[in-house]
Amino acid sequence: MKLYVAMVGLPARGKSTLAKRIRSGLEQQGIHAAIFNNGELRRMLFGPESGSAEFFNPDNQRARRLREQITRQNMERARAWLDEGGDVAIIDATNGTVEQRTELSATLQDRPILFVECVNDDPLLLDASIQRKTRLPEFANMTQQEALDNFRRRLAYYESVYTSVRKERCWIRVDAVDSCIQDEAPSNDLPYYAAIRDIISSRWVQDLYLVRHGETEYNLEGRLGGDPPLTAKGMEQAEKLAAHFEGIELPYIFTSTKLRSASTARPLMPSRPNTILRPMSEFDEINAGDCEGMRYSDIRDMKPLEYEARARNKYGYIYPNGESYAMLKDRVARGLRRALFIAGEGTLMIVGHQAINRTILSLFLFQRAGDVPYTYIPQNQYYHITITQRRKLFEMVRYA
Repeated sequence: MKLYVAMVGLPARGKSTLAKRIRSGLEQQGIHAAIFNNGELRRMLFGPESGSAEFFNPDNQRARRLREQITRQNMERARAWLDEGGDVAIIDATNGTVEQRTELSATLQDRPILFVECVNDDPLLLDASIQRKTRLPEFANMTQQEALDNFRRRLAYYESVYTSVRKERCWIRVDAVDSCIQDEAPSNDLPYYAAIRDIISSRWVQDLYLVRHGETEYNLEGRLGGDPPLTAKGMEQAEKLAAHFEGIELPYIFTSTKLRSASTARPLMPSRPNTILRPMSEFDEINAGDCEGMRYSDIRDMKPLEYEARARNKYGYIYPNGESYAMLKDRVARGLRRALFIAGEGTLMIVGHQAINRTILSLFLFQRAGDVPYTYIPQNQYYHITITQRRKLFEMVRYA
């Protein structure tokens, strides 16, 4: 059984990340899969000058002929690979017009084609994806702003002619952020269809390091929330964390907007000039509202009804003018989805807080709600998480 998978979608929507996931998932099942990327072939054939926005102008006839040449050559590479024993050839390109997809179907009539369209309407994530794209070698001779302007012009050209899948024989439309299938035109006789659907709709995490910030004065005093700095011991923990991860690639580190989270991550950065450090408010600690800065003994003495209500239902209890664990779930899940998308499902670290890390773990472990507030989140250990179709790893590792 042989199959072509043709990716569809505007640039920076997660096509290449999903293509790699499909390849990895199929290979784990013993199915030989390979990716044939139009962009990589373009850079190999025509060099950095093909990265100019005008190369993608629909009215640029010379560039259009070159793009068509790239498409034809990449299709032939995919066909040859299947002829030589491969099972699934994944063509990674925009394929954004009906004409392009019709040409694919007409040229590759020897085996069935599944079109997989990636969509993403989150402006924050689109901006982050564009930032990541500008780090490609073709933009090496441009300033960051020149690269951003160039890529946005390229994107505008693609948008001017883009048409979503709808008339093709067999296709799947995927929300690339939520890893969920929005719509599909299935085919019962398509090889590997069920396996690919399962891969697409599964949550994948290659390597997530989930860290709690180092010790603060509030921790020592048992106070809630606030924005305190690290203690001397907390700074020592941050330095030990950096030493522990020396030599381990961390392309992305996400923190909350709180001082203690950023301070814990800071020692990791000097030896990682290419690492992107990104604060996200979704990872801010639970808002204790009117109880911010108070000890639990203070709440017991000054707000006894609140103290008793929290004791009865720690997960559902809402701090006055604040949040509950139950309320955290949506915003933390949104932050996690965004972080995983930005990192391209590669290695990442989140330096969070006690309630935040408990909530992140619960999203993977499917705990009973009432158990979430009791998950152990130490300040000298981290959780290492890997989740694919065939491998699930949760381990706690001491670093200090």
